[in-house]
This record gives sequence, C-alpha cells and structure tokens, in this order.
Amino acid sequence: MSPDDTATVRETQESTTRSHQPGQASFRSILPEDIDWKPFSAFPSPVRLAVIVGQPSEPGPYLIRVKVPSGVKLMPHKHPEDRVYTVISGVFYIGLGDQFDPDKLEAYPPGAVIVLPGNSPHFHWAKSGDYVTQVTAIGPLGIEYVDSKDDPRTKKSEVRSRATGIA
Repeated sequence: MSPDDTATVRETQESTTRSHQPGQASFRSILPEDIDWKPFSAFPSPVRLAVIVGQPSEPGPYLIRVKVPSGVKLMPHKHPEDRVYTVISGVFYIGLGDQFDPDKLEAYPPGAVIVLPGNSPHFHWAKSGDYVTQVTAIGPLGIEYVDSKDDPRTKKSEVRSRATGIA
C-alpha cells in the first residue's frame, strides 16, 4: 500500500471512531445485587426504577430497569422517545390507547422484546404478579400521563398544597 493510501485509511478510521458515552469508556459489569432500585416520582409509589447505563435525564442512550409489584397499574401515558422493552422477569402486560382497558392488554413472558414508538399512549398492569422490564432508549427520558390526574407528581404537589395552603 502506498503512503498516500495508508494515510487515507488512517484518516477514514479516525473520522469514524466514536467517542464513548459517559461511564462507558471502560469495561465493567453490573450484577443483579449491585442494582440500586429507587422510587421515581412519575411512577406510583411502590414502583422502583434502576439506572443501569447512561443518564436518562440527558441526551444519549440509556438503559433502565423498572420493577412493578403485583397489582400495580400504570395508567395511560406516553414517552417522547422510542423505547425497546425487554421482559426480565414476571409477565409484562401492556396495552395501547389513551384509556385503561383490560381487554387491550397483551401478556409478554420473560425474554420478550417490545418495540414502542415514541408518543404512543399505553398502559401497564402487574396483573399476574411482580414484573421487571428493561428499557433501552435515547434520552432524555420523558413521561406524560394522558390524564394529569393519574400523574403521581400532580398528586404529590396537591398534597403539599393542601398541607401548606399554597397552590
């Protein structure tokens, strides 16, 4: 290969090299016992969320897990970002639409992958027991409830307003 060809190859390789996302520049693993489950203000209080990779509040790829206890419903909502759900454990019931309708729920077993386009109104129900889903998306993460009365963040601010007398 001529020196000019070698230089062209090197320039092409350098221009296609991607920088790493925050926290992804070195090999690491996340074991189940290392997952830090936390409440998330946009979910009903017993639901837990764990950030696995990335920063969901910022632009860029992220990976989260959501743990929902038996019987909990997540009322109709939508996310601006496209999402890929992978069912880790339990049965994941999801339905499409802007009204909670048990007849529209579809059951997905562990290992199932669900592709949900952004801005698609949907709802979940831990109908047959606890479940854990893994969500892969490009942030920032967003969630908007179809009916603001279903939004736990609204309910918390209403409680604070009543307690303090401040609207």
